[in-house]
Amino acid sequence: MRVVIQSNSSTVGTWAARHIAGAIQEAASRNSRFVLGLATGSTPLTTYAELIRMHREEGLSFAHVITFNMDEYVGLPKEHPESYHSFMWNNFFSHIDILPENTNILNGNAADLLQECADYERRITDVGGIDLFLAGIGVDGHLAFNEPFSSLTSRTRVMDLTIDTRIVNSRFFDGDVNAVPKQALTVGVGTVCDARQVILLATGYVKANALKHTIEGDVSHVWTASALQMHPDPIIVCDEQACMDLKVSTYRYFKEEEAGSNQ
Repeated sequence: MRVVIQSNSSTVGTWAARHIAGAIQEAASRNSRFVLGLATGSTPLTTYAELIRMHREEGLSFAHVITFNMDEYVGLPKEHPESYHSFMWNNFFSHIDILPENTNILNGNAADLLQECADYERRITDVGGIDLFLAGIGVDGHLAFNEPFSSLTSRTRVMDLTIDTRIVNSRFFDGDVNAVPKQALTVGVGTVCDARQVILLATGYVKANALKHTIEGDVSHVWTASALQMHPDPIIVCDEQACMDLKVSTYRYFKEEEAGSNQ
């Protein structure tokens, strides 16, 4: 596991964006497409903003990038301002040169939700798997919408959202928890961990306890992000506040590792 500790949320986003851009450009140099998994929520916004800047000012192209989003609410029209379809187009896709047909977002209004989930897994397999998955982490340590006690081998499926998750997300629904959908479609923990590389973003003290369990705790379905301990190439990019609950020795180890790798 690689843990990159940055000073604040802005530098977390910049570091992640540059890493993603480098991976996309490396694939382009081989005339290969790049398959990118994407997260929603407030944490990755700085990453998307930096990728947009790099596209506009440095010529970073997404013409050969295929994306798969982590999740989508069930029953929320895709035109709703808080649907993840709207989120991605408003905050990222509309500002870059990605081909619309190369974007994949789960359909929370599909007539057959189980079939939609199975088809999503098939589409990921058909393109050869995900090269890099950009992920966030919930305050309870959930990865995507894989709530506590989810199987660590789970695949894309329908998930009942906990009241804690709905309360946290109610800030996007004018503070009305009853307006937050009670279900979502989500890639599974196993789906995320099948990616060749995973970048997990964690910012703010509110994520400190979850980050502690992810890095220092046992691998557990209670903290689904802890499954990254078993991944061959995970990178956690976090700010100083998110590290507040880590042991001093853990913090120093990863700071020294990064300092050494940059020499």
